[in-house]
Amino acid sequence: MVENHSLAEMSEQMPWTYRLGQEYGYATHFHAITHPSLPNYLTIAGGSTFGVRDDDDPSVHPIDATSVFGEALAHGRTARVYADAMPADCALTSTSQYAVRHNPWTYFTSERSDCAQLDLPLSRFAPDVRDGNLPDAGMVVPDICHDAHSCPLAGADAWMKQEIGLAMSGPDFRSGRLVIVVTADEDDGSQGNAVLTIVVHPSVRGVVASSPMSLLSLSRLYSEVLGLPPLRDAASAPSMAEAFGLALAHRA
Repeated sequence: MVENHSLAEMSEQMPWTYRLGQEYGYATHFHAITHPSLPNYLTIAGGSTFGVRDDDDPSVHPIDATSVFGEALAHGRTARVYADAMPADCALTSTSQYAVRHNPWTYFTSERSDCAQLDLPLSRFAPDVRDGNLPDAGMVVPDICHDAHSCPLAGADAWMKQEIGLAMSGPDFRSGRLVIVVTADEDDGSQGNAVLTIVVHPSVRGVVASSPMSLLSLSRLYSEVLGLPPLRDAASAPSMAEAFGLALAHRA
């Protein structure tokens, strides 16, 4: 996830990430849902903004509903979130570099016990990559510097090169089990909430997806990968799997 930058800005100032999208696949008409950050993250995780219009903590916005991570677990699949700079598992308050509003699973109160075990610091990501143990539904959350919220996009690009390069080196990606998606929560108001979104998978090569899509399409993709029904408004969103020609083991 990248923070608060438009399609044009990301394409111009994240050259490694954009070239990766050109090699595999990227979208030209992909939009966030609203402003500010939190409702967009909730849309990805739950297929809805749940009426949230601010960036307040989980204590202000307790959501008693199913997330894509909870959906995975309820059907015998695996789920995990890896959050950069998070001080403890499923931390419910922000610190200097960790923003809880960028970690949507923490808001789903009925899944809090699962979050406490499976919403983990980023240090757990590399071992799971090496062991071929990445989850069926996962999210990697950069800290507020690495996502370009508080630092330049060049730094986010370098961080993406490091973490995506790591993910692509593991057996999950080499076997075709892992789909990597890079997107942004919202733009800076300069491009109608259009954001660069890339899809990396061995079955996707040189795809430019020009059909309209949104973060609801990403929520739908989680469920499509799981072979389960998309949640809430994601059920009527355009399919990223179809737009990018993804060869998935499960298709809803």
